[in-house]
Amino acid sequence: MFKPHVTVACVVQAQGHFLVVEERIHGLLTWNQPAGHLEADETLVQAATRELYEETGIDAEPQYLLRIHQWIAPDNTPFIRFLFCLDLAECVATDPQDSDIESCRWVTADQILQAQHLRSPLVAESIRVYQHGERLPLALIAPFNWPFSDAPVSGPC
Repeated sequence: MFKPHVTVACVVQAQGHFLVVEERIHGLLTWNQPAGHLEADETLVQAATRELYEETGIDAEPQYLLRIHQWIAPDNTPFIRFLFCLDLAECVATDPQDSDIESCRWVTADQILQAQHLRSPLVAESIRVYQHGERLPLALIAPFNWPFSDAPVSGPC
């Protein structure tokens, strides 16, 4: 049975810099956006907010949806990745809560686009998407009759 991995990621930008998390994958230090898997009892925005906090210590909700990527990793694992963004007024201190994250860094777009140690090609693609400038409202992925949140419950048409 086909079951793609549903993941969320958040481009965090402040003062022309982007936040990356550093994590070891197969012994190599890699860069990624704060990202992770959707859990069973959360909305996509809740997942992005949780992952942002766990991986950076930043307690904030994404402001926009940037893109939905469908991707097959080199090991043939299928992913559907919801990409969000958060623009902050200034680069803030980070405090990763997740022991898998070694550190966080504020870096330029060029540093990410030229980096040889990205977790996946989606890390650089996410910066290109952000730079393109299109921002989509979070309402595009609003939960419907969601029992685990304060999301509005819609009645019949």
